[in-house]
Amino acid sequence: MSKEYKNPALTTDILVFAKEQENITVLLIKRKNPPFQDKWAIPGGFVEYDEEIDDAAKRELEEETNIKGVELEQLRTFGKVGRDPRGRTVSVVYYAFIEDASKLDVKAQDDAKEVCWFSINNLPKLAFDHAEILDYALTVIARHEIKHISY
Repeated sequence: MSKEYKNPALTTDILVFAKEQENITVLLIKRKNPPFQDKWAIPGGFVEYDEEIDDAAKRELEEETNIKGVELEQLRTFGKVGRDPRGRTVSVVYYAFIEDASKLDVKAQDDAKEVCWFSINNLPKLAFDHAEILDYALTVIARHEIKHISY
């Protein structure tokens, strides 16, 4: 490939929603490393060169939260210039809706310092453009366009 072309990095971000009584929660990680060290973020990370995007989403979710075996659906691609201070990145965002989060063995791993369920009505400040991503997802949920996936 010619050196004159700069290619953006490809990432995945994974929104995991659960229902607790009448409240919807979302799973977030506290970042262990810069950028945005110690800030809350949506689980996710970089796609490896020879890796399928769907597989990268599943891998990143498991690596950071220990969640495996949930069906992920693609939500949308986000690629706003400047969304990541490390360079140009484009993220394919996935989601899962878990009916019973108590069945999941959730724990922080890899580059996640902590993992926590947050009410969508009481969210911390989020890293990157993750507030924009979550706002978009919640708008789609409110319009009932997201399939509810049971675990």
